[in-house]
Amino acid sequence: MKKKFGVIGVIAVVVVLIGALLIGTYNGLVGEREKVTKAFSDVKVQYQRRADLVDSLVNTVKGSANFEQTTLTNVTEARAKVGKMTIDASSSQEQIKQYVEAQNQMTGSLSRLIAVAENYPDLKTTAAFRDLMVQLEGTENRIAVARSDYNEIARPYNTRVQTFPTSIVAGIFGFSKQAYFESASGTENAPKVNFGTK
Repeated sequence: MKKKFGVIGVIAVVVVLIGALLIGTYNGLVGEREKVTKAFSDVKVQYQRRADLVDSLVNTVKGSANFEQTTLTNVTEARAKVGKMTIDASSSQEQIKQYVEAQNQMTGSLSRLIAVAENYPDLKTTAAFRDLMVQLEGTENRIAVARSDYNEIARPYNTRVQTFPTSIVAGIFGFSKQAYFESASGTENAPKVNFGTK
């Protein structure tokens, strides 16, 4: 009889330990996934800030007579394309890549707008235009930092989700690897940008 209770006691202890391990692992994964989701939201906030600045910049430039309409249209269309796209931390690597490509298209259109603005000295000297350029430059830096921060937070989460024995718990409860932000090809060479400021 004592032997039977001993076996039952050992089984109960093992079950409790396994349950505690599962609960601890699950809760840890939830916490890490929330950090990834928050970091991803921070990236989206910076992209939205840039989109809002682009709208303000286009409206400022429209005030300049005879400004090249095609350039304004391209920027507006690129902004609209980005505005239609929705992604979140659970988006696939391909979806994030498409989003980043759309953001890069908007950056290209914006660069052309700034280059054309060089031909309008009156526009370049307005306080509104100069302020927007400074804010835009700061926002580009914030985007880069937010993307880097996201990747740094996603990396340990992804490692944990794919490492045994956590991968078993992750698979059971639907935790999956998060996509990274990657640089577009050709971005290893920084473009030379002159905002016409000193």
